[in-house]
Amino acid sequence: MTPGEYLLGIDVGTTGSKALLIDSRGEIRGSATTEYPMHTPQPLWAEQDPEDWWRATVRSIRQVLEASQAQPQQVAAVGLTGQMHGLVLLDRAGKVLRPCIMWNDQRTALQCAAITERVGLERLLEWTGNPVLPGFTAPKILWVQENEPEVYRQIAHILLPKDYVRFRLTGALVSEVSDASGTSLFDVRRRAWCTEMLDALAVPREWLPEVTESPVVSAQVHAEAARATGLLEGTPVVGGAGDQAAQAVGTGVVHEGIVSVTIGTSGVVFAASEQYRVEPQGRLHAFCHAVPGKWHLMGVMLAAGGSLRWYRDALGETEKAEAQAKGRDPYDLLLEPAARIPAGCEGLLFLPYLSGERTPYPDPHARGVFFGLMLRHTKAHLTRAVLEGVSYGLRDSLELMKALGLRVEQVRASGGGARSSLWRQILADVLGTQIATVNVTEGAAYGAALLAGVGAQLYPSVEAACQQVVRITGTTVPGPASNVYGDYYPRYRALYAALAPEFRELARVVERHWMGNKER
Repeated sequence: MTPGEYLLGIDVGTTGSKALLIDSRGEIRGSATTEYPMHTPQPLWAEQDPEDWWRATVRSIRQVLEASQAQPQQVAAVGLTGQMHGLVLLDRAGKVLRPCIMWNDQRTALQCAAITERVGLERLLEWTGNPVLPGFTAPKILWVQENEPEVYRQIAHILLPKDYVRFRLTGALVSEVSDASGTSLFDVRRRAWCTEMLDALAVPREWLPEVTESPVVSAQVHAEAARATGLLEGTPVVGGAGDQAAQAVGTGVVHEGIVSVTIGTSGVVFAASEQYRVEPQGRLHAFCHAVPGKWHLMGVMLAAGGSLRWYRDALGETEKAEAQAKGRDPYDLLLEPAARIPAGCEGLLFLPYLSGERTPYPDPHARGVFFGLMLRHTKAHLTRAVLEGVSYGLRDSLELMKALGLRVEQVRASGGGARSSLWRQILADVLGTQIATVNVTEGAAYGAALLAGVGAQLYPSVEAACQQVVRITGTTVPGPASNVYGDYYPRYRALYAALAPEFRELARVVERHWMGNKER
């Protein structure tokens, strides 16, 4: 390995900081993750100490360099990615003023409503491409202003989580377009801070960092960080990307027509777009892509793989015990009988709204439902219905994208759910398109490393980097069941509209009795 041919990707995630070292051929040379806690000091709150991110990042970098026996001069560049939307506040000396308010913090419902009333949904979509959601950054700034005025008075700089790690690595106050898109302060069309939103919320422009494109070198590792991490002083650090955009780069979703579906606890449908598109009702996220001059649309369902895990934990005790005795995976034991059930489960439908829903229904009161149960149905029917229901939910996002004129030529599946051949076939049949898997399984950190390679000029472009290292490992094509699902999907779609009023009434009843029990 010649000097300067390793690439380091750093993922400042929700549970830990991951350092991934690859070579210019895309081969993984080392990986290390250091975990840190999340704090919930009050209901709906989620916070982390930015110092924990830095300590974990330093440890992970040192571990990966030692394990791979890479020399500092062999690291050509560093790419950053991580959890989006978090609010990190610094004073003039660069000191953190309070714990980061994270992406999954839900305390800002009142501030979101106030911003929407002040600006108007139509102008929010025009200016930022997205509605204001509790996880986004702008309403958190207002919350601090209203609830922690002493902290608010000391604000000099606002950063996102990965950009705080950049600050500690380089001393530079810099972000990039994909992560900035999730702040509700960014003009996604123009790829610049939105003056109208800053004025509407009285957020000074000087609080916000410079913004670059994702593969552009933003700064260099400074001497203090070099001593802490073992990296070479002066090593370039590129802009990087938010976690979903970096994940898309890592799986080669950089051209319009290629869509990624990630089935983790949640489900994410991510589509690259050659032009700026906004869903008229704001039901899809519209963000800048990590590829210069391109955008992406994203739909999120809250309980994808999470629905199957709930089902396993609630109804799969027999399979869990058998799996432990035989040294097998309980999911395999659940899914094997489900593969023998006909598509459509003989009229059994499952609504996967176990945690409420985000796309296409931003409804915290939505609930999970098995609909159409008969005496004929077995446990295997229930299992398959969960897989089908999640797949229908993912199709909801894809249909919104198609309605905006987005081409869909191939869907690349990743995440734990994509390891199931049965689920991949159901996805292909429900979505009516080819499902592909790729050789990359390291997620966002891998994409960040590829962005670093572009910044270091080891690749001429993000697209060229993906073409060189990301390979298709398998495909699943739609089969005859596609016609069956075409008949059942409208029935699935009709259920939410029919049940939405009852979801709201049920929530009121549950809250009334829960409060009554609490008082007793």
